Amino acid sequence: MSVSLVIMAAGLGSRYGGSKQVDGIGPNGEILMEYSIHDALRAGFDKVVFIIKPEMQEMMDGLVGYLKNKKTADGRAVQVAYVYQDYTSVPDFYHIPEGRTKPFGTVHALLCAEPEVDGPFCVINADDYYGVDAYRTIYEELVKLPEQGKGTMVGYLLKNTASLHGTVSRGVCKVKDGRLDSIQETLKIQLYPDGHLTDLDAGRDLAPDTVVSMNFWGFMPSIFPALRKYFEDFLRGLPADAVKAECLLPVMVGEELKAGRMTVSVLSSKDKWFGMTYHEDRALVAEDLQKLHAAGIYPTSLRD
Repeated sequence: MSVSLVIMAAGLGSRYGGSKQVDGIGPNGEILMEYSIHDALRAGFDKVVFIIKPEMQEMMDGLVGYLKNKKTADGRAVQVAYVYQDYTSVPDFYHIPEGRTKPFGTVHALLCAEPEVDGPFCVINADDYYGVDAYRTIYEELVKLPEQGKGTMVGYLLKNTASLHGTVSRGVCKVKDGRLDSIQETLKIQLYPDGHLTDLDAGRDLAPDTVVSMNFWGFMPSIFPALRKYFEDFLRGLPADAVKAECLLPVMVGEELKAGRMTVSVLSSKDKWFGMTYHEDRALVAEDLQKLHAAGIYPTSLRD
């Protein structure tokens, strides 16, 4: 049984203005998900599952093909798998609307990884930096999860995850006694230069220390039947011309919590999250990564 890192890398990155998942942002041209992989392997993970579009495989081989020579923290060979997020995995009863090119979101993405996951797993975004401590923390929790009924997540403070360059979408969490009580997908959060944050859709301010989900979840394979049912119900409820609607993992988890079918522990990390929602974020992320290399957090090259 493997402990897997599942990386959602099939997104289009439309707001960023390019393919941010493969933007060489580190001092030696490293892409952000290479830091996630490096951190996960040294925490104890032994398998990496990439969720990609079919046309991305050759590019991915060039970017992370070196992983076939990598070892886990205890000296085992790292397992690597690719799975495709495309319309072939959409149930037969659903007709893809003319003009739809967008993937169906994070629930669909995770379902595509099911054939390659046989034990506890962590699922992340390809274009986020989560931090060394976050992977150690979630690994320790993952290996203790029971087969059924429990999940985990690493929470981050809203003030550390917003961008001055535009709105961001975040899963706004209510946490009670270390567990996720509820999660609300909030699609337009604006950070202002004076530090205050506003949910533009609801017209209300949000506390800077609000805990949010950055799609850093941990589950057992028993989550997959619930994901499949939720995705199929989502598709049945779509209008015939829905060309952009997405089925989102935080929303699904929230429904499972409400129904009492799952509990989710909320972990915290001493590390800082950062990512590239907009192209203007790139310079700050590059600077942060350079500092981490200089401090010895990362070796000169992640690929050796």
